[in-house]
Amino acid sequence: MNHQAVKDYYGKTLQGSDDLQTNACCSPDDMPGHVKAALANVHDEVLSRYYGCGLVMPGALEGAKVLDLGCGAGRDVYALAQMVGPEGRVVGVDMTPEQLDVARAHQAWHAERFGFDVVAFHEGVIEALGALDLEPASFDVIVSNCVINLATDKGAVLRGAYELLKPGGEMYFADVYADRRIPAALAADEVLYGECLSGALYWNDFLSEAKAAGFADPRRVEHRPLTIDNPALEARVAPVSFISATCRLFRLDGLEPDCEDYGQAVIYKGTVAQSAQAFVLDHRHVFEAGREVAVCGNTWRMLNETRFAPHFEFIGDFDTHRGVFAGCGAENLFDQAAYARVEGGGCCC
Repeated sequence: MNHQAVKDYYGKTLQGSDDLQTNACCSPDDMPGHVKAALANVHDEVLSRYYGCGLVMPGALEGAKVLDLGCGAGRDVYALAQMVGPEGRVVGVDMTPEQLDVARAHQAWHAERFGFDVVAFHEGVIEALGALDLEPASFDVIVSNCVINLATDKGAVLRGAYELLKPGGEMYFADVYADRRIPAALAADEVLYGECLSGALYWNDFLSEAKAAGFADPRRVEHRPLTIDNPALEARVAPVSFISATCRLFRLDGLEPDCEDYGQAVIYKGTVAQSAQAFVLDHRHVFEAGREVAVCGNTWRMLNETRFAPHFEFIGDFDTHRGVFAGCGAENLFDQAAYARVEGGGCCC
């Protein structure tokens, strides 16, 4: 699939969300109240040209500089502008002129409604972020909403994002993934590709690509299965299954390949806006306010060396290593009880 085919699909074939033939590019309705309130301040035409698959509104964005990859008509850009406030900045990148025309046409309208203008839009392909007028290591957060699956070179997108992030910055994005590698014939189908299906990465290939780009410890925040309500399209992709997953990748040098135990702990202060009771880092780490929680070294750094640091108390250091952190998924070969649980062969050792 080439860029022109994707441009035509999103610039000419699709005129609104109702033109989509599957639910792969649709957001669930159970979004947080503060996000709904932000979207209520976005122009109706911008909302109608939205094709995302999840939420890309991480916490602690006040004053942050944010980049939206594949911003389309600007829905998330204008919602994020309200989160970063007048001291922040939100930049959108998209390769579809028709979409950017809509985004720019309503920039003054949003500036008047918000009382400030902190957005900008660039035309370009997300596989070549280095070719745009964007300063390396200058963004606190990079978001993307159901767009990387449309890219012809996913690894190039991730590598470019890594270079644009500040040390301690994060890429927080929703996208579609497959349970196997997509056959070439399906990948060449323009409708399936445009509907965010046949360009989806195999989940394990995504993890490998992310690590190769420099994001050593990818974290999944949430996921949901995707259904295809169009029987004809469903038959064409069978037996492939798809999920929409929201992930976060941190630019932190020296993260370890496994969760290692250094006897560290954190206490969430309850100070992230709209997350007073609990803060969600990923699907395994939900921090209740005021409660001391033991964490592995990587998780400690994701909180201590990022914009989240002011919202936590930190206990411990890296002076004493205690081996693999219990319960983080890494296999402990020194667990004698594990031998008793092995009842047969396997595919690997």
